[in-house]
Amino acid sequence: MSLKVIGAGFGRTGTTSLKEALEILGLGPCHHMIEVFKHPEQVPLWDRAALGQLTDWDEIFAPYASSCDWPSCHFYKELADFYPDTKVILTLRDSKSWFRSMASTIMPHMMPQKDGGKPVLPGIFGPIIMGEKTFRNDFSEENVIRTYERHNEEVRRVIAPGRLLVFEAKDGWEPLCKFLGVPVPDRPYPKMNTIEDFRRETQTIASAFQSAG
Repeated sequence: MSLKVIGAGFGRTGTTSLKEALEILGLGPCHHMIEVFKHPEQVPLWDRAALGQLTDWDEIFAPYASSCDWPSCHFYKELADFYPDTKVILTLRDSKSWFRSMASTIMPHMMPQKDGGKPVLPGIFGPIIMGEKTFRNDFSEENVIRTYERHNEEVRRVIAPGRLLVFEAKDGWEPLCKFLGVPVPDRPYPKMNTIEDFRRETQTIASAFQSAG
């Protein structure tokens, strides 16, 4: 299998809903951060990617037809070059709404752990990719939003217009299906991974890793 769709949008822009949508459309499995937790054998590969030591992306993506969310969105340019026939989807939401969602969910896990706290994310790739390389470990609202908006502008600039869909979950099935050339399903567009969902899932993951440790 080879990737057919690359999600370039940051986490908390509707990526879990997009994962579900792509799988409904027959473009799954879709790689997402949750896949790393389900498949811990991927952790050393993502650690190598974070250090710039992974050149054959099939080592990770051979079983997948699509990807979205971190950590893969960080490498959207490399993936677009490695899989030249893929289409790219940039998921968006209002910048301030996105920051509030980030601050309530993912952001604490990007920060250096204090008082010997154990990170939820396995391996080293999370703090390197998201904390250091994306936000430069500056989690102020001004910097995080500026980084988010700069990333979105870069995707628009780097990816050819005919290859790129700029998409918000509120747009629903029609633009997504038209872009991918597939029929519109007879069901509502997915709405998944609310802040409450994320917190429940994170608690479960944290408990599992603490038990394993």
